[in-house]
Amino acid sequence: MAMSDPTEELVDVVDEQDRVIDTVTRGEVYRRRLTHRCAAVLVRDAEGRVFTHRRAPWKLYGPGTYDVFVGGVVGAGESYADAAVREAEEELGVTGITVEPAFKFLFEQDGFGWFCDMYTATWTGPVTPQQSEIDWHGWLTEEEIAERLAAGEWQFVPDGLEAWHRYLELRGELG
Repeated sequence: MAMSDPTEELVDVVDEQDRVIDTVTRGEVYRRRLTHRCAAVLVRDAEGRVFTHRRAPWKLYGPGTYDVFVGGVVGAGESYADAAVREAEEELGVTGITVEPAFKFLFEQDGFGWFCDMYTATWTGPVTPQQSEIDWHGWLTEEEIAERLAAGEWQFVPDGLEAWHRYLELRGELG
């Protein structure tokens, strides 16, 4: 089965209040640096470990970087929650995941930004990560993630790193 070109996917462009103002291809969003929507899920296993992965080297954004969230761009006309479930199921290679809303923020980097709607989920079954999206994966404790961040061992994807820090702040773990 041929993989579709992600740059041709339709994406909603939004204003500073997250209202849809246009629909264009993902490629155009990146070329013109238009504000759009993303959904991401922090997935834990039965022991509370976090699904952590390295993004595939051919990803449009953050190739080869590590992340503790699975997710991606919200398609045109798609809800954040539907995108979160779709992306989590695709990237983990599972069906039937249930997500819980966590928080939302506008991520901005070098004058380019997107709204990130963050979710959490628990998955206790096996995973078969999508090879077109994920290069490596493991289940890490929060302590192991903190160690890798402190040591600078891994380069984390910028929006995922900001989301991780916001997640910890909301739980009162960062000052």
